[in-house]
Amino acid sequence: MNNFQSHQGFARTFKENKLTLGLTFPLESYAGSFPTMDLDEQMILAKKAEGLGFASLFVRDSPLYDSNFGDVGALYDPWVFLSYVAAHTDRIALGTSSIVTTLRHPLHVAKSAASLDKISNQRLLLGVATGDRPIEFLVFKVDVNEKAALFRESIVVMKKVWKEAFPQIQTERVDMLQGDIVPKPILSAIPILGTGYSGQTIEWLAEHTDGWLFYSQGVNEQRELVKKWRQAAGGFKPFAQALAIDLSENPNEAPKPIKGGFRSGYRFLIDYLHAYEDAGVNHVMFGLKNGTRPAAEVIQEFGEYVLPHFPANKL
Repeated sequence: MNNFQSHQGFARTFKENKLTLGLTFPLESYAGSFPTMDLDEQMILAKKAEGLGFASLFVRDSPLYDSNFGDVGALYDPWVFLSYVAAHTDRIALGTSSIVTTLRHPLHVAKSAASLDKISNQRLLLGVATGDRPIEFLVFKVDVNEKAALFRESIVVMKKVWKEAFPQIQTERVDMLQGDIVPKPILSAIPILGTGYSGQTIEWLAEHTDGWLFYSQGVNEQRELVKKWRQAAGGFKPFAQALAIDLSENPNEAPKPIKGGFRSGYRFLIDYLHAYEDAGVNHVMFGLKNGTRPAAEVIQEFGEYVLPHFPANKL
């Protein structure tokens, strides 16, 4: 098992018994389906987040805009956008949450991931998923009933082409008896983070992935899930989760639920994050979409009051 402690993105973000914090693009609050996502402003905030001590920046993969589904996500293609972010930052981990493996050929994903990991100096955290927008399966002519199998195939193929020169692979989508994928990752592997269950058992995920991305739940529910995850993994593999936050200007404001998270002042948030840390959660990625304050203000307040309790790991 590769523990990735020399991988810059993984080591900055994940450590046993420790919680770190990240942000999810777009770094802005917005109503409706479409963010502004001004590139200059996003890069200013990305560099600010890195300097303040956030561990990661994550971006969603939304191959199609589905008006019935709502929020378009991060607007830009994740590989192109994260390459741009990599050029404007130095140390912060760059994550996908998550690449839709069912709609992308595994050799394309393997090459894109290896390229980005190389370009960014080993900062990629590769979140992968089966996809959840029904129209995408119809448009891409993918059988939705096959998505769990295609997810497994993608992980097996990527791991093999990263590790071996001129590998021999024959799967549903790959008939590779000649040729090779380059560049190879420096560690012959890239951290793969499964998202939700993706149609798999927890045992399969624990064996074939390097960490788990999950959805926001209460502390007690997350504690039980982390316990099951660690039992299946036979030891430490990181557990990360998303959390929507609307940070109040009043540091003492009590929590009120919003979609995927809550609104509160930073004092409650700190206590809540310590409870997550005690439950075994290793990383929380904040979404700012439903916030009511400018993202720059929120990120700065995180840096002054919250991040000192949960700084990024030092290499």
